[in-house]
Amino acid sequence: MILTKAQYDEIAQCLVSVPPTRQSLRKLKQRFPSQSQATLLSIFSQEYQKHIKRTHAKHHTSEAIESYYQRYLDGVGKNGAAPVLLELANEVDYAPSLMARIILERFLQEHKETPPSKSVINSLLRDPSQIPDGVLANQVYQCIVNDCCYGPLVDCIKHAIGHEHEILLRDLLLEKNLSFLDEDQLRAKGYDKTPDFILQVPIAVEGHIIHWIESKASFGDECSHHAYLHDQFWSYWNRFGPGLVIYWYGFIQELDCNRERGILLKACFPTDIVTLCHGAAAP
Repeated sequence: MILTKAQYDEIAQCLVSVPPTRQSLRKLKQRFPSQSQATLLSIFSQEYQKHIKRTHAKHHTSEAIESYYQRYLDGVGKNGAAPVLLELANEVDYAPSLMARIILERFLQEHKETPPSKSVINSLLRDPSQIPDGVLANQVYQCIVNDCCYGPLVDCIKHAIGHEHEILLRDLLLEKNLSFLDEDQLRAKGYDKTPDFILQVPIAVEGHIIHWIESKASFGDECSHHAYLHDQFWSYWNRFGPGLVIYWYGFIQELDCNRERGILLKACFPTDIVTLCHGAAAP
């Protein structure tokens, strides 16, 4: 789904005043019925992450942490089964999983002789049953399963979706009888920063030569695309030549402005592939 900048801005504007919940996502789908659920979810998640990055610091001052921790203790003291942490996160407009991390770290600092390491915190968030306090374990679990943008559960889902689309792209390349090297093969050859697939025989797509293809199971907005250009795409271009990026959930139309410089954007696998060795469309 390719959107104009104006269409994207209209969707993003609707997200400014809504909480990051599944109910909000359903309302967004009703507001924009012509957009796919996957595209809206990707935009929804990206816009919320931008918001969290902008407000992250204020939630991590010592005053804020102590205030949140005391409110947590007061809340579970009255009713340990109530979703105290989840409601607190929603009230202060912070991601539930990140609120759970703040309270868990503060709890462990109080009950352990040494400050908890990041790896220990991550392990406990992945498996809250290992938290040495049953009430806190339940509170953290409620935050993890009700967070649709952050947390270990969301990370697993995103990783699985990304892998699924890489497999889809691999199958499409094989179906077209295109020879390629994948990321693992390239790293075995000593490359440290590589696209998902390097084509052993270049192809042409819409009149543009393509040497490599990168799969992105997300929507290409300005922020993410410019970061990818800086961190990945131009590096691939410098090393391997011009290439193709597939944003499976769409992108902002105006971002496809580097075609002549060697980076082409598509929202699906191209159908008009020309193999340069034969000069004919791939079967």
